[in-house]
Amino acid sequence: IPLSSGMILLTWQKIAPTALLYQISPSLNMEILILLAILSTMLGGWGGLNQTQMRKVLAYSSIAHMGWTVIIALINPNLTILSLMIYIMTTLTLFMTLNLSSTTKIKSISNLWNKSTPMTMIVFLTMLSLGGLPPLTGFMPKWLILQELIINNNPTMAIIMALSALLNLFFYMRIIYVSSLTMFPTSNNLKHHWFFSQTKTTNMIPTLTTISSMLLPLTPILII
Repeated sequence: IPLSSGMILLTWQKIAPTALLYQISPSLNMEILILLAILSTMLGGWGGLNQTQMRKVLAYSSIAHMGWTVIIALINPNLTILSLMIYIMTTLTLFMTLNLSSTTKIKSISNLWNKSTPMTMIVFLTMLSLGGLPPLTGFMPKWLILQELIINNNPTMAIIMALSALLNLFFYMRIIYVSSLTMFPTSNNLKHHWFFSQTKTTNMIPTLTTISSMLLPLTPILII
């Protein structure tokens, strides 16, 4: 499917079920939420390990992030909304950047630095934020959710969720390693590609990049 359609599937269509989850949060069963969260994070983490298509990687990442959104719905519904908002902002940034550069495969990302180095840095930074690497914005909801789980006497679940987050971070780090430190086999002897001027708009990408990578210092405000 086109990147724009994938962006809608992974962002806009999550708003309605999350809003429903928020409204019925007082009547939810914690055991069922824990089971769904573990299945989502594990499936999303393991499924994205050996993918070569960025759309599949982001799809499995979406499954894993829904586990984090679900598990905190009963304890603190406001964190459910915060987690979804940050995920949507970060995913929008990555999809808009990939759509601007017409990149759909990991191999294409490895060639992107020849065309636009800032665009490559934005892709890498956003992927690390999606993986929850501190001190980026994506670490904020994971930090707050783990803190709430520990406060509510669920340290075992907090440890399981933290370990499952390493799977997502690993396949994003793998993409960055493969794209920046290795060269894919190619039959073309030319290393550099001809650069064509962009005709697509880029107005929202700088703002979304800032939001998806530099909001962690605002965490104390949310805790208060």
